[in-house]
Amino acid sequence: MNDLIPGEQDLLLVVDIQNDFCPGGALAVPRGDEIVPLVNRLAGRFAHVALTQDWHPKGHLSFASSHPGKQPYETIEVAYGSQVLWPDHCVQGTRGAAFRADLAIPHAELVLRKGYHREIDSYSAFFENDRKTRTGLSGYLAERGLHRIFLAGLAFDFCVRYSAEDACRQGFEAIVIEDACRGIDIGGSVKATYEVFAKAGVRCIASGDLLAA
Repeated sequence: MNDLIPGEQDLLLVVDIQNDFCPGGALAVPRGDEIVPLVNRLAGRFAHVALTQDWHPKGHLSFASSHPGKQPYETIEVAYGSQVLWPDHCVQGTRGAAFRADLAIPHAELVLRKGYHREIDSYSAFFENDRKTRTGLSGYLAERGLHRIFLAGLAFDFCVRYSAEDACRQGFEAIVIEDACRGIDIGGSVKATYEVFAKAGVRCIASGDLLAA
């Protein structure tokens, strides 16, 4: 029996498929647009789907433009540790922050916005980058009786990585659908992601494993 058949205790978490993270956007993940048709197909296999949406105020701490003399992709130290500085992206209410127009998941039950606290960046769907401030997703999943989280989206080595890692930390089973993700790969971040997944117990699968189930 295939253990990947989605059931009533499974959720597909679709991470940050927004205009700014796709080609032509302010913080484009290479070939990020390619995953959208596949994610749509995968979502059709799940009764339960949640979407995350990066949702930054203007002048967010993570923007290089908020730090005079700094350039995108430099790293600085902030109150909660190291912070990569990004181009201004996913600013609240802008086209860049909107979901891709071809993302078609009408039965999604939750849209979780993250990164809206000006002084804390937020990669994970569970915690902001101080690793203390909760988004409320753990409680939502627990109250809904959802125990196994499948992840797809952007970027593999940042928001997908941190979300999968935190899912495990919170006692959920995390499964990443690799070909339904794309990475940005800064300073070996894709390699580091695989190492983190191996230690954390995050399982990686191909979409074919799931669609054939």
